[in-house]
Amino acid sequence: MNIEQLLSEGPINGMHISLVAAVAAFLAVMTVWRALLERTPVNRRIGALADRRDALKRDHIASNRRAPQTSRGVGFAKNTVDKLKLMKGKTAALAAKKLVRAGYRSSDAVAVYLFAKLCLPLTCGVGAAFAFYVLDFMSLPQQMKLFAALGAILFGFYLPEILIKNATDRRRENIIKALPDMIDLMVICTEAGSSLDATLARIAHEIRASSEEMAEEVELTGIELGFLPDRRQAFENFCERTGIKHIDALVRTLIQTEKYGTPLVNSLRILARELRDERMMTAESKAARLPATLMIPMVLFILPVLFIVLIGPGALKILDGFGGL
Repeated sequence: MNIEQLLSEGPINGMHISLVAAVAAFLAVMTVWRALLERTPVNRRIGALADRRDALKRDHIASNRRAPQTSRGVGFAKNTVDKLKLMKGKTAALAAKKLVRAGYRSSDAVAVYLFAKLCLPLTCGVGAAFAFYVLDFMSLPQQMKLFAALGAILFGFYLPEILIKNATDRRRENIIKALPDMIDLMVICTEAGSSLDATLARIAHEIRASSEEMAEEVELTGIELGFLPDRRQAFENFCERTGIKHIDALVRTLIQTEKYGTPLVNSLRILARELRDERMMTAESKAARLPATLMIPMVLFILPVLFIVLIGPGALKILDGFGGL
């Protein structure tokens, strides 16, 4: 029995087969289209934020498990600062801004900083008074003991500022060194067709081995771009956290690109070249100041020894000659 007889005798006819073939072709087209269809950017962004939130939660839990012994001291400092109402006002805001630029972002860091500013002058002053007046350390006169105690109080007052300033300078220097490489990576990712959010995530992953500070800032900026209603605010926060003029130029370029749709690659190339030229000029200026810097230790430590070696034997012979007379 052939196919034509089956179609003529059975309940299935040509219309049914055509309908089944059409449905199968439609399902095949829908399957291929579904496989090639890109996910909704909003859903992808929400998934990335959820993964990042889980990772931050795991890191926070792990850090709490690693350092349980510091929680009691931090809690005491925080309670003391809260009772004195030092966490409210401009002082706490300025302290938080300083600590963020130094790399400390938690509210506990602000409490510890304010507690140190409050207690270190008193501690240093009491310690100096006990050492100089009770133990009679170095047997100084009364006025010198008073000046030494006042100096210890001033040292305790400015010690947190000095430590935070040194940490901020080190972090800023590391970020400035990594900035040209970060901009080059941004140019590469932009030319490859990546969006700005994907570009920042890729840069944070690639640059972490060479600059942990830059990776943290770029990653935090990418996260803020995902959930802040105004993307401009995320860029401005990036500039505010670092306090570097080169970052300000980069942020203005990104804001202009987001607002007007101007080409980004050429602007980034020019900015990276300017940063490298400025870094080279800084190195050349330091090299030019090197002879003047070396003059003082040379005069104090090298020339006297050289004079002793050259003139010493002749001077000894002259003294022996006069001694013989």
